[in-house]
Amino acid sequence: MARATKKSKKSEQGGMGQFIGGVIKWLFVLGLWAALGLGLTLAWFARELPDITEQMIFERRPTITILANDGTVIDRYGDIKGETVNVKELPPHVGNAILAIEDRRFYYHFGIDPLGIIRAFGVNILHGGFVQGGSTITQQLAKNLFLSRERTLKRKVQEAMLAIWLETKLSKDEILSAYLNRVYLGSGAYGIDAAARVYFNKPAKELTVREAATIAGLLKAPSRYSPSSNPSLSAQRTRVVLKAMEEAGFLNEAEYKKLDKLPPSPPRKPSSGDTIRYYTDYIVTQVESVMGLPEEDIIVQTTLDRDIQATAERAITKAVLTYGPSYKLSQGAAVVLGLDGAIVAMVGGRDYDLSEYNRVTNALRSPGSSFKPIVYLSALEHGWNPNSTIMDAPISINGYTPKNYGGEYYGEVTLTQALTRSLNTVSVQLMQDIGPQEVIGLARRLGITAELEPNLSLALGASGVPMIEMATAYATIGRGGVAVEPFAIIDIKKAKDGEVLYEAPKERAARQVIPRGYVYQITGMMQSVVQYGTGQAAQGPYVAAGKTGTSQDFRDAWFIGFTNSYAAAVWFGNDDNSPMKRVTGGMVPAPVWREIMTTAVSKPAKKYYDVMSVSSDFSFQDLLGRIIGGGSETQEPLLNPQIPQDKHPVDKDRYQLQYND
Repeated sequence: MARATKKSKKSEQGGMGQFIGGVIKWLFVLGLWAALGLGLTLAWFARELPDITEQMIFERRPTITILANDGTVIDRYGDIKGETVNVKELPPHVGNAILAIEDRRFYYHFGIDPLGIIRAFGVNILHGGFVQGGSTITQQLAKNLFLSRERTLKRKVQEAMLAIWLETKLSKDEILSAYLNRVYLGSGAYGIDAAARVYFNKPAKELTVREAATIAGLLKAPSRYSPSSNPSLSAQRTRVVLKAMEEAGFLNEAEYKKLDKLPPSPPRKPSSGDTIRYYTDYIVTQVESVMGLPEEDIIVQTTLDRDIQATAERAITKAVLTYGPSYKLSQGAAVVLGLDGAIVAMVGGRDYDLSEYNRVTNALRSPGSSFKPIVYLSALEHGWNPNSTIMDAPISINGYTPKNYGGEYYGEVTLTQALTRSLNTVSVQLMQDIGPQEVIGLARRLGITAELEPNLSLALGASGVPMIEMATAYATIGRGGVAVEPFAIIDIKKAKDGEVLYEAPKERAARQVIPRGYVYQITGMMQSVVQYGTGQAAQGPYVAAGKTGTSQDFRDAWFIGFTNSYAAAVWFGNDDNSPMKRVTGGMVPAPVWREIMTTAVSKPAKKYYDVMSVSSDFSFQDLLGRIIGGGSETQEPLLNPQIPQDKHPVDKDRYQLQYND
């Protein structure tokens, strides 16, 4: 019995050994297959690498020459601002600042950093999102030198392979030098020396520790952390870099504490004080989005009109200087679009020297009553018409009690009268009737992508919207309800031989996003605003439709409108969102808009593309509205010299004393 038990145990042990051996065998086989599969995958991704590596350029950064629509040069970016540097020629703290915040193990890894990837993965898991990347400086250089900016597995694998290849061909100092000479650091500055000259008016060889940390901080987001446009955020980011330098051992505790207590370096005025730089900075970002960082000198043909741009710059600057001290007004901005979407002028602020922050594209400002035409247009789509009557009187809706400007109420009024007088109670009642989500849906069709709060205060423009999006919405109305997509680049060519690298489509399909009949109606109502209402100061040698806007406590003042050729938005306010001294949209923005538009309409709008077809984004139930006015882009202009009067005409003499915004 005992012998049988021992034999059984031996049998079980033998079976277990065979099982474990089998598992090891199959794991080995699977490992071989996995290795083979990985090898084949890498070989597949590597087959393009010989051609890719032939494109490598180290010696100079490309120059970007930007042309106006008449072919004249308006600005240049690139090599003209800096010199090619070698990291050995720079103070040690310059390279150390970059390494501390970007790649501390640069001198110890082989092009990719497994420990850095694991650390970044852990940080991202801890924060529940992507807050830290694992790319090394060598990987970033490989991407900038050879690869497109597409986010695909293939590109990431090739990036890692190229990084390893670079490490075999170049020394660490050569890699770091190439990176420092090519990296984009904002304000059109490519490379560390260009950035040093732009932000601190000195070569990279003369940068202090704190200045080097400031520039290193730009790598995360050049525009956001620019010492010129956002000195406060830049100072915060500089402290982060200095702390990283201490943690990496590049600064001792005493040095860090001394630097951390210093006040932030004052922002140096950029090299160009011309406000054209708001536009050309925008162009550089667009170049990157359509083709990535240029590998050679390029020429960019744009839609900018020099005359309209010059008038806009002059008008904004003059208004701020004239009204600024007495009305507590410090900033202004303007953008002008052709009705096809071509950006012909852009003034992102009163003075690029003082602030590079582009208020046309980046600032979220309350449009105030200039948002009301969107509310009224939505009401027209939901059964109202310009002659529909509504009661203008004090209201309270669930504790929300909007008031008219000046506290005056007019009793029964038509929608045309209400928009002309910019009556707040009427706009809120319409919003309540049709629903905030319907208005937001229409705003999306018109081209507004900013976050809009679905509440009744949206009727008075409470949600912040970028100027470029408000101008796009008005341009879509001015184009007869056909969607407008802003664009600024006509083509991009190689400087050496004129080879076309990118060209805007010459033919495009159009989308009718609002039935044209409703567009005719809202256009007539907005014409009444200019002829009889809050926008009278915008009248000029043209027929125009538009709307004033003044946000709560006079923090923002707008005028937005369009003619048969152009749409434009003008804004005034303060960057710190402090109130102005009772500045309304009809008081300063409207006259500035008139000055800009007077120049614009004197120049025929250029035609950049042909419309192949017009499709509709609205449902069959809107067919009646389309039949009323048609849907073709070849229809007669929407704006008419004579505005049909409704059955309740506006008392013009009485109204001239009112600025109900």
